Amino acid sequence: MKGPKRSNIRVDKTQILLVDDHPILREGLYRLINQEHDLQVCGQAASAEEALRVCSASQPDLSLVDLTLPDMSGLELIKNLRTRFPRMGVLVLSMHKETLYAERALRAGANGYLMKQEAPETVLVAIRKVLKGEVYLSESMSSRALTQWAQGEPIPALSPIKLLSDRELEVFELLGLGHSTRQIAEKLNVSIKTVETHREHIKLKLHLENATELAQHAFEWVQNETDN
Repeated sequence: MKGPKRSNIRVDKTQILLVDDHPILREGLYRLINQEHDLQVCGQAASAEEALRVCSASQPDLSLVDLTLPDMSGLELIKNLRTRFPRMGVLVLSMHKETLYAERALRAGANGYLMKQEAPETVLVAIRKVLKGEVYLSESMSSRALTQWAQGEPIPALSPIKLLSDRELEVFELLGLGHSTRQIAEKLNVSIKTVETHREHIKLKLHLENATELAQHAFEWVQNETDN
C-alpha cells in the first residue's frame, strides 16, 4: 500500500514569501533561505497583486518585500498586507536608502528594513529578528531612531525629499524615471488632475520653479539612488 502523498512544504519550518520583480534576486534569496534548517520559501511574487494572492493561499509567517514593484508602491503593498494579514511579519529588502525609506516603511507597517547590498548573513539575522517579534534596522538607523525618541522630537531632515508624502515621493520617483503625467495617473490608478496636484505640492516643498526644474531634479535624484 502506498503511503500518503507528501507536500513539498514542510509545515515545521517557518514559511517565507519573496516579493521582488527581479527573478535572479529571488533565486538567490530562495537558495539562501532554503539552506536553513528552520526556514523555507513557500512562494514567490513579482508584483503586489501576485503577492496578495500568494499570501492568501500560502499564509506565510513573513514576507520579504521590495519597495519597487511594477503595479503598486511597495509602501502601499505593506499597508495592504498589514490590514489583511496582521499577524504576518513584513521585512523590506530594498535598494533605496534607508535614511529616506526606513521610517516610511515602518509607518506603513513593516517590521524591519534592510538594504540589498547587505551580506547574506545579515538577511538571515534580520528575518529571524522580525520572526521573534522585534524590529530590524541597521545600527546607524537604530541609533538615529533612539536619538529621536530620547529628544522627543523629529531629527531635522537630511534632505528636502523627506518632506514629501509617500504618494508625492512615488510621483517624484516616477517622474525621474521618465513617466508622463498621464502614465503616472494610469500606473497609480488616479486622475491626471490628482497627479498634477501632487506635482505642484512637490515643486513647493522642493522650492522648484517650473516643470523643467522638477523633471531635472527628479531625474538626478533617481540616478543618485540607482548609483548608490
